[in-house]
Amino acid sequence: MGEFNKKTMDIEKKLIELQEKFQQKITSVNSKDDINKVKVEFLGKKGELTQILKQLGTLSVNKRKEIGKQANQIRDHFTEQLDLKINDIKRALIEEKINEETIDVTLPGHENMIGTKHVLNIVIDDLVDFYRSMGYTIDDGTEIEDDKHNFEMLNIPKGHPARDMQDTFFLTNDRDDDFLLRSQTSPNQAHALETHDFSKGPIRMISHGRVFRRDNDDVTHSHQFYQMEGFVVDKNITMSDLLGTLSVTLKYFFGEDREVRFRPSYFPFTEPSVEADVNCFFCNGSGCSICKYTGWIEILGSGMTHPNVFKAAGVDPTVYSGFAFGMGMDRLAMLKYGIEDIRDLYTNDVRFLEQFEGES
Repeated sequence: MGEFNKKTMDIEKKLIELQEKFQQKITSVNSKDDINKVKVEFLGKKGELTQILKQLGTLSVNKRKEIGKQANQIRDHFTEQLDLKINDIKRALIEEKINEETIDVTLPGHENMIGTKHVLNIVIDDLVDFYRSMGYTIDDGTEIEDDKHNFEMLNIPKGHPARDMQDTFFLTNDRDDDFLLRSQTSPNQAHALETHDFSKGPIRMISHGRVFRRDNDDVTHSHQFYQMEGFVVDKNITMSDLLGTLSVTLKYFFGEDREVRFRPSYFPFTEPSVEADVNCFFCNGSGCSICKYTGWIEILGSGMTHPNVFKAAGVDPTVYSGFAFGMGMDRLAMLKYGIEDIRDLYTNDVRFLEQFEGES
């Protein structure tokens, strides 16, 4: 009987020591990982409480029931304490996150950087507004075109030398494929002639947008650049209408003190064709490296619409006449604002863009 009492006392002592040990452990844990370690140490299959419970078989029936009940209460207490500690840790994490994310509304605000309009958009918007004031409509077309409208309807049939001047991005390796990235904004002329109802008035339109040509990018060349195309068709349109329009345009854009001259040229979709120059605004016509010491800077190409362009669209060239002109927006921006490298227009360097704040 004395042996049973000794075993009972030993188990009871171990349970008391286990509770004290647990209490020390549970007060020092600060993370979920620590909680799991304590749980395994005291309540796991090889945990200390489990090892004590295995010794109950050596006790008398009455003591086994009594100490077994006590051990179950201790286990429930341990479980409850572990759950409470986990909840405390979760609350602490939430409070910490809330404190980290709290916005102090009394702090001064941060100044937001306000962007500026891109210099190309400044030039394009300026000219669009100018032509709108003259009654022109805007038709930008699409960047993907077919061979028919990009070349053939503009009097550039297959095999024409002018195609070599515009090394084109075709969308397949087959040069006979219809689709390509437009090499000019002129296809919009062909589309307009095909669809326009002249009983409702003349064509007076502007087209602008990106065009694409296979070119090596350098200071003055880019494989993509922006064009603006002007197109007017009506009865009795003459060369004087074209020259007057271009003179007004160039003086508006570069200043009333600019002199404008026209030189004969060649374009397959206009006849006769002319190029427009203005006297150099860097040397005022006296000659410098910018104008190659000629005193003049080439600005745009233009001409009277070729009869073949009218015929291709089913328009009678004996009844209607018209003119067209095309300008490179990149070139105009570079000339007007003294930009030396065309690549600056496409690098999105904020320091470069900020130079044109207030120009729009």
